[in-house]
Amino acid sequence: MRVSIAGAGYVGLVTGVCLAEKGHDVICVDIDAEKVAMMREGNPPIFEKGLDELLKKHISNKIMATTDLEEAVSSTDITIIAVGTPFNGKEISLDFIRDAARQIGNILRNKDSYHLVVVKSTVIPGTTDTVVLPILEESSGKQAGADFGVGMNPEFLREGVAIEDFMTPDRIVIGGIDDKSRQTLAALYDGFPDTKKFMTNNKTAELIKYASNSFFAMLISFSNEIANLCSLIGGIDAVDVMKGVHVDRRISPLQPDGKRVSPSLVTYLEAGCGFGGSCFPKDLKAICAFGDKVGNPFRILNAVVEVNERQPGQISNFLRKHFKRFDGLKITALGLAFKPGTDDMRESPSIPIINELRAQGAQVTAYDPGASDQARKILGDDAIVYAETLDDAIVGADAIVVLTRWEEFRRLPELLDKVGEPYPLVVDGRRLLNKESVKRYEGIGL
Repeated sequence: MRVSIAGAGYVGLVTGVCLAEKGHDVICVDIDAEKVAMMREGNPPIFEKGLDELLKKHISNKIMATTDLEEAVSSTDITIIAVGTPFNGKEISLDFIRDAARQIGNILRNKDSYHLVVVKSTVIPGTTDTVVLPILEESSGKQAGADFGVGMNPEFLREGVAIEDFMTPDRIVIGGIDDKSRQTLAALYDGFPDTKKFMTNNKTAELIKYASNSFFAMLISFSNEIANLCSLIGGIDAVDVMKGVHVDRRISPLQPDGKRVSPSLVTYLEAGCGFGGSCFPKDLKAICAFGDKVGNPFRILNAVVEVNERQPGQISNFLRKHFKRFDGLKITALGLAFKPGTDDMRESPSIPIINELRAQGAQVTAYDPGASDQARKILGDDAIVYAETLDDAIVGADAIVVLTRWEEFRRLPELLDKVGEPYPLVVDGRRLLNKESVKRYEGIGL
């Protein structure tokens, strides 16, 4: 099929290269000319495992990049809206969604053939039907259902493994205003014959996305609450507690041969210094605001947000157990991105942690295998030293805080053994390391 994608960010670009890999002809559209130029050269503007290879493989063949939305929509059968929906403090902003819908509608006014418009951006229930559809009808002068279709197709991509998630999905949610919209959208995914296609209306598709993200975020905050309790009362390790929970056969079922299945779900039942990224924080705040608006406050989810916003403060609490003041203290922050495998700094717990350390007078050195360039844009580089290697980052540190679960950081105990005295304090904000492998160790939930 011929597909155009409005918005070439994380979701739009990953969707584009993966659909190209499945044999579709894809045109990625973005208003950022510099980003488009990079894509045309086969260089993805974002860091994502496997994205570079797929883009180079298909650029100028199965996938094109342009700033010309009119050309893209006019020459394709389906247009996917994958623009941002930032949270403005009270609700998600639909400005980009409205602009995209208006432009697409204007283009459809002069198009005779049937065209399907699909919202992939994360939007609150009702947005596709009550915001996007009316704008499309008004700007095109045509009738939804009769002249064009409207669908909703939420993404379930985890940054760092987004390519893998797209290519091996556990379900594909297909929303639409009518059977033709849904069937046209379903045809886009014919290359996934063994994947469950969940056919529904647009509102349900929209809420499935929020319910899914809210559920996993809730597991994380629950685990952090248990971990914080363990830290307070002493003599308990939250890692052991959660391992005891994991072996419940309702979570990790036993196979007939007696072997236990450990689903990826259990990774959300691990303590840390908080979740971040472009999805969980924004989506929880958005659905909570929506619940308040319609008279159904989300008490549990509001608590999940509150717990997560407090959690980065645990790092400073551990440091204060060993240092009376931070002024002049040399602290190395290992990990800047909100999770490994990405350069995404959005809502990363490293931001409030590092800002607090700097405000208290600490001298901060930071190292991240992939996110240093993005971090400079957010944290600046006037008061932070960005190390080029892990080895360089730990030299002379009074304390080291682990903020992201990069596999490279597992080398830390080995490197510290070579440093000698004085041995730095290690605060493990992700419980990545074996607590016995580090001489001076503090960890979330310990």
